[in-house]
Amino acid sequence: MPNIESLVSVDDPRFEPYRDLRDRDVRGRDGVFIVEGEVVLRVLATRDPTRIVSVLLLDKRQEKLEDVLSSLPTGTPVFLAPEPVMSAVVGFPIHRGVLALAKRREPPRAAELLAALGPSALVVGIAGVTNHDNVGGIFRNAAAFGASAILLDGRTCDPLYRKAIRVSVGASLAVPFAWVADEDEMLACLDAAKVVSYALTPRGELELHELRDAELPPRVALLLGAEGTGLSDQPLARTRGLRITMASGWDSLNVSVASGVALHALAPRPRSRSSIRGSFDG
Repeated sequence: MPNIESLVSVDDPRFEPYRDLRDRDVRGRDGVFIVEGEVVLRVLATRDPTRIVSVLLLDKRQEKLEDVLSSLPTGTPVFLAPEPVMSAVVGFPIHRGVLALAKRREPPRAAELLAALGPSALVVGIAGVTNHDNVGGIFRNAAAFGASAILLDGRTCDPLYRKAIRVSVGASLAVPFAWVADEDEMLACLDAAKVVSYALTPRGELELHELRDAELPPRVALLLGAEGTGLSDQPLARTRGLRITMASGWDSLNVSVASGVALHALAPRPRSRSSIRGSFDG
């Protein structure tokens, strides 16, 4: 059973990891990250409760989360606080009332992650996407459509940022991911793993709906770039471009929305692709 304690003073030192969350998110954290919300806490507690360092709850949320708390390793600190105190500590009204501090893991190398793919797989590549909502949304879509792995270039924001995890509904804790330096390294890793890459771009040669009748390779990757700038010319020249035709006057969708549309088209039907077994989740 966890070690449950009530904290009533804003100045209690046990609050320190949760203090001024927005500012600390911007400055970054060393070896840990924050999860927020009941759904995300349940995902983490189900997948790997040993990663949870501590939990901070509004006192009124304890009863509803009793099943989650009872699954935590013995002695895990669980702090309960009244809403005015918790909001003062984190620096904004914390209506969800559920936070946890968790340990990061060293992410695998991209080559190692791709080597663990099964004979059929769907991979997502994210390049230059710096909006945490978009990254979280892409991870959620990737999980929903059975992606086995995600590669992120060095310009893309951290999928373990608190808001990205929340928007992903915990998918960034579930879908294995690895970092690469840039788009060139991403494509080199995918090519070496014999994964056929498609790039989503308004300039794509192939209309997305045409894939419904096409015979897709067993291992495919969908490459996504930032809104506005998109993918650079070099990866576009080395991949087959996919486009989503818009109504007159519109040229693109939000990258998170577009990823959902494209992943639905690429997702295998009726068979399902193998996912990676293991915990490569950052």
